[in-house]
Amino acid sequence: MKTPCLRPSRPSARAVAQDIANAGRVALAVALMLGAATIARAEKADQFKPLNIASDQGGRVDMARQRTEFNGNVVLSKGSLLLKAERIDVRETGDGYFQAYANGQTGKQVSFRQARDIPGEAIEGFADQVEYDTRSDTVRFIGNAVVHRTMGSSVADEVSGAVIVYDNRSEVFTLDGGKTSPHPTGRVRVVIMPRGSAASAEPAASSGLTLQPSTQLPSSKKAP
Repeated sequence: MKTPCLRPSRPSARAVAQDIANAGRVALAVALMLGAATIARAEKADQFKPLNIASDQGGRVDMARQRTEFNGNVVLSKGSLLLKAERIDVRETGDGYFQAYANGQTGKQVSFRQARDIPGEAIEGFADQVEYDTRSDTVRFIGNAVVHRTMGSSVADEVSGAVIVYDNRSEVFTLDGGKTSPHPTGRVRVVIMPRGSAASAEPAASSGLTLQPSTQLPSSKKAP
């Protein structure tokens, strides 16, 4: 009689792939959090400013459901925060917070911008859809998402992917890849520019000799 051989069960390929994806998202979030430790947070005064909405085509206000819908070149502002979209649906929670759902149109994405506490710095992003929650102070960029940290007119850092969740309070970006990533392979991408002394350092001048073209060639004739 043969003794049965018991083999440990192996996880499915899908489970392994999901574990790898989850690990990548966590590692990236932690890395960005450490890298952003010296970056100022969002403009603190924004949380005390009123929410303003304007549009070209008007909208609909449902007082009973605490829901407001606007269409046509909609602009939502709250202090330095500026959200532009073709359509924005704003819902108010029972405790006074707001949730905004913005959608773009073909050829024109939703845009988001908010100033930082450091003068001249801002966070700006673009995506097919954007969700903004005042309770958690998070912005969710969905579909072909690209988010920049700008310094004046220059882009300091850039993250891109299918979905980007930006936490204003902790300065953490969480990225997901997929079919709606701006990259053909569906991968996520992070570009972090050098800071401090590394950014101002210039390549050392070369100590080698400089070659210059000669304007006169030696004569091939021999002296008499």
